[in-house]
Amino acid sequence: MIRIASRSWNLHFDERIKEFGFAKSEFEPCVYTKFSGSIVTFLVLYVDDILLIGNDVPTLQSVKIWLSKCFQMKDLGEAAYILGIKIYRNRSRRLIGLSQSTYIDKILKRFRMEESKKGFIPMQHGIVLSKAQCPVSSEDQDKMKLIPYASAIGSIMYAMLCTRPDVAYSISVTSRYQQNPGEAHWVAVKNILKYMRRTKEMFLVFGGSEDEISVTGYTDASFQTDKDDFRSQSGYVFTLNGGAISWKSSKQDTIADSTTEAEYIAASDAAKEAVWLRSFITDLRVVASISRPIDIYCDNSGAVAQAKEPREHHKSRHVLRKYHLIREIIGRGDVRICKIPTDENVADPLTKPLARAKHEGHTSSIGMQYLDTSS
Repeated sequence: MIRIASRSWNLHFDERIKEFGFAKSEFEPCVYTKFSGSIVTFLVLYVDDILLIGNDVPTLQSVKIWLSKCFQMKDLGEAAYILGIKIYRNRSRRLIGLSQSTYIDKILKRFRMEESKKGFIPMQHGIVLSKAQCPVSSEDQDKMKLIPYASAIGSIMYAMLCTRPDVAYSISVTSRYQQNPGEAHWVAVKNILKYMRRTKEMFLVFGGSEDEISVTGYTDASFQTDKDDFRSQSGYVFTLNGGAISWKSSKQDTIADSTTEAEYIAASDAAKEAVWLRSFITDLRVVASISRPIDIYCDNSGAVAQAKEPREHHKSRHVLRKYHLIREIIGRGDVRICKIPTDENVADPLTKPLARAKHEGHTSSIGMQYLDTSS
């Protein structure tokens, strides 16, 4: 019954907001848009929480009045928090920052890590986790059942999905052992929490420069890093106006037999995400540069060549056909794949643990920054 009620509410809301002239995005069903000359209004719906965004205050007020006539609602004024995410604006610098410091404080307290040492990186450089570290005896398994491993993973994952791409790789790795975690796996999770304690005041920042607003993608892979099944790790991140808007770190679903193949698979995954991003942002009509192909940067020359210029070669004949979709995506002008030096590839921390200096440099490049919010 709850599921039916939720669906009924959503359908009713959809019907009423369309009566006011909004259109639902074809590419993201929780986003509604309304255009009237130079006036742009967006409505973002999450269950029964609504975020209104626009460039004309009277229009926003008229939307609120309409909604109050249709539904019982509470106007919380200018958005300061949404879904546990703090919204900071600095109009003079033309930037927005998103932070989950309050949420992170809550999870640190929940897992008794609020007084822990502060970590500098989410996962130690050179660490290797595997199923060999899972408990074997029933006694050890019962001991580990008392540890809230899966709950900690889920709590960190919410922050990762919203504002913390810097912990995406460490969560991807540690989440693989939820069914039978060992002590080494739990130590790795606690290290993520220690790192988040040190960096809880970080913001994911957008803006603050005069550069043209455009979407840029980065893709990377680490070869056969999973020691249980020898699969590689893919990672990508897309930035807009200096901040990350989409990111992913995941184990590949097939075994690659070369670094080039692993990078090619990762690039294909990134290209598919770019297609969706380009369609969605085009629908919003606010980023003029989206009419051009999205640049995706890859640090592997072989993968770039395979994507740009398909060629028959005995080393790549076995690559699954689905990964060649990137060639079609490039061919129709959705993306361009470009070579970048390894040291400049900001997707690197999404595929492996890095030393502190490299980790901090790359995360800063995707918008992870500390802000002075006192002014």
